[in-house]
Amino acid sequence: MAAWKQIVIAVIVLLLGAVAWLRFVPGAADTLAGWGLDNGVVAAIAPAKTTASEREQAQAGGNGERGGGRRGGNGGQRGVVIAQAVRQGTINDRLQAIGTGRALASVTVKPYSAGRVTEVLVKSGQQVKAGDVLAKLDSEGEQLALDRARIATKDAQATLERTNTLVRSNTASSVQQTQAQLAVNNAQILEREAALALERRSVLSPIGGVIGIVPIEVGNTVAIDTTIASIDDRSSLLVDFWVPERFASTIQVGAALQAVAIARPNEVIDGEVNAVDSRVDEASRTLQVRARIPNPDDALRAGQSFQITMRFPGDSYPAVDPLAVQWGADGAFVWAVREGKAERVPVRIVQRNTEDVLVQADLSSSDRVVTEGIHTVRQGAEVQVAGSEPTTPTSGPDTSISGPRASTSEL
Repeated sequence: MAAWKQIVIAVIVLLLGAVAWLRFVPGAADTLAGWGLDNGVVAAIAPAKTTASEREQAQAGGNGERGGGRRGGNGGQRGVVIAQAVRQGTINDRLQAIGTGRALASVTVKPYSAGRVTEVLVKSGQQVKAGDVLAKLDSEGEQLALDRARIATKDAQATLERTNTLVRSNTASSVQQTQAQLAVNNAQILEREAALALERRSVLSPIGGVIGIVPIEVGNTVAIDTTIASIDDRSSLLVDFWVPERFASTIQVGAALQAVAIARPNEVIDGEVNAVDSRVDEASRTLQVRARIPNPDDALRAGQSFQITMRFPGDSYPAVDPLAVQWGADGAFVWAVREGKAERVPVRIVQRNTEDVLVQADLSSSDRVVTEGIHTVRQGAEVQVAGSEPTTPTSGPDTSISGPRASTSEL
């Protein structure tokens, strides 16, 4: 392309850009007039524009009609906002869990050997003590074995006495005396063994408690794995429950708690922590805790479900209205009103609740945070909280004329 054509195109582009600048950029006409360009030429190219002072007056008038809804400059109207007081919220101060109760001690009684039941001495629901006889098995063979052992013991003792007499007369040797003594000892051991076998034909209660349903009757033949009776010590109940791992360092043995049976919701039982597991379960991230609750009137049963409640000092954080939390490029923040001015305070959200949000921030209970009218708030700008008394703005220099005013006649 020829050079003169390039120059012409460049001139046309510059002219179009100048016209666009004059028509669409505010203040362009004033700039040309300041350069000394004729006002008629400027008016022909660019539409009439309002001056800066006229725009300020118009804006001030509009703000006055709207009642000062926007933030003003020096001596202007303050932005009106709605603010809520900062409260204090506490978390990790209460624990509720569901657990299953079991007896303080529970035993399933089985016989030492097989046999036929000859007597059942207890019934379901009966209170027994440790050592009480629950049932008896046939024991004729064991009784005969004990009688033979007793006879053998008496014979061995008689032999020992004769041997001792012969030793004193030098008729028997000391070796014979020792053998006679060993025979007595063996006979006594066999007698005790027979007595033990006979004793074990009676099934005894190993603990005190309440008998469950008795599954046997007289005449039944039982084996060593047959259940004779189940016994529960219900003087107290143990309740196993699981708590989140964040409570692992706060729960101690002996700590007080309250238990409510799901079947008896109106009765609150005071108990204590009986045991705490030594490790956190890796799968559920929970810690097993065992509570002990009294049962003096025997109203509770093993296997019932309980709601356990524990209280702790907890952790306190500032609580703000959810509408107050805003988000920026650097994270969450709130607008705090301090001494009539807005201040941006960064926050870290700790917990969201239904009515408030717990945050970690430099906030105190004397602060208020903006919840409505946030679009009018700027850092360090003065704000007016709706419903509070406005402070008197700083007044400018007094421009009124002092002294006597000239009368019309004097003029």
